[in-house]
Parts: sequence; C-alpha cells; structure tokens
Amino acid sequence: MGTTQLESVPEPKYWHLKTVLSEALDSEFAVGEILPNERELAARFGVARATLRQALEQLELEGRLQRRRGVGTTVAPPRMGVAVGSERQGWPGGGDDAWSCVDSALTVPPAAVATALETPRDQAVHVVRRSRVSHGQPVAAELLYVPAASVPGLTAIDSPSEAARARAVLRELQHLELQGQDRAVELGSARADDARELDRLPGAPVLVVTTRFFAGSRTAALSVATYRADTCRLTFGASGGVEIHHGPERQAS
Repeated sequence: MGTTQLESVPEPKYWHLKTVLSEALDSEFAVGEILPNERELAARFGVARATLRQALEQLELEGRLQRRRGVGTTVAPPRMGVAVGSERQGWPGGGDDAWSCVDSALTVPPAAVATALETPRDQAVHVVRRSRVSHGQPVAAELLYVPAASVPGLTAIDSPSEAARARAVLRELQHLELQGQDRAVELGSARADDARELDRLPGAPVLVVTTRFFAGSRTAALSVATYRADTCRLTFGASGGVEIHHGPERQAS
C-alpha cells in the first residue's frame, strides 16, 4: 500500500486516514504486532503527525489498536462478543465455560449484592474471582457471589485456598437444578481493582454484565462480570454463543 493522496477528499483527513489504516491492519499486520513509529507512518501516508495521531486515537477508541506502556502501539485482538438475551442457560464453570478461576474467599458482600441474594447484610458468602483472556490479554474479570446455602456440601477439605477453592464452589453449584437466569448490561467505568486486572487505567470504559441464577425459587448465585469496552461488543440472538469478530467476518467460538 503506497502513499495515499488526501488533499481532494472532502471528509476530514484524519477520518479518511483512519479508514486507510484500518484496511492496512486487516491486510498487513497480525494481532499483537507493533506498528511503526509516528514519524514513519506520517511520512508513509503523507500527513502531518497531528493528523496521524487523531486517526490512531480513533482506532484505539474503536478497539482496533492498543497503546501499551513501554511497548508502543500494537494491533488489538478481535473484539469478543458478550451474548445477551440468550436462550442458552447454565451454571458458571460448565463444560464450555471460557473463564479461569483465580481464587475464592468467604466474605461479606456489598449491600446491593446481599439484597439481590436475599441474605442478611452481615452474612458472609463465597466470592469466586475469575478472569477471561483473549489472545493472551485480559478482557474480563468476574466476581461470582454464592451464598453458603447454595453449596451446602462444600467443606473446608473440599475447598482449599486459591483457585482450587473456587473450582470446588463451582462444582457444588452444578448439583443444583438451574431454574432460570436473567442478565442486565450497563456501561460503566473501571474501578481500581478492575483496572488492575484488566490492564487499563482507572475510569476506563467497561461493560458490566450482571447475571442472576435461580434455583429453588431463590437467587442461588449472582455474577458481576466486567468487560473491557475496547475489546468486547454485545451480541444478540437465540444461540447464546460467544462470537469472536474478525473484521467483517465472524467466527463462532
């Protein structure tokens, strides 16, 4: 791809350059590859560095690029689909679950969570922490709140520390008959803990997906999953499958 003449284009130069750069990302660069520096790119496309920066910033906002400290500007992995309105239901930790367990602790949840679980506000619940990775980079972090009444078979022997304890809680959940679930999605800002886990700055835009799981005519578990807004997109449909989006093509995972 050679130098592009932008003088006769009626739309803003940076916007047209963004389109050209986006096409180059699809055809010339691999995920994780570092782009040439700004001086080289500006010379290649015959634009001022200020115009180039505007185009790069727009591509970063759209999730096509990532600026990593000490590394440079790299090609971002394809956006991961977050399925909403799905007919497929199942407990966390099922066979096709893409999450990895980090740890688990018995602690008092936030008041809003206690209200949703219909547990006393001072009653500790199991809090399972999980993470999700795409192309070697963190894209989501989850806190799964499980009342002790939902996992009555869990013992200290069954639930040692760290990831093993988390997996034990999930195994016990599978013994319950899932009666249904509901899900809500909202746009939010990354808190300090979420930002650290997702390798983002505090306040970065995130998608917060809250899922309630019902069993025995009560809320048996509550999931609060935080997704990086720059790497994820909402998907709708009855299949419930998570889709990985490769530009104009889509490949179901």
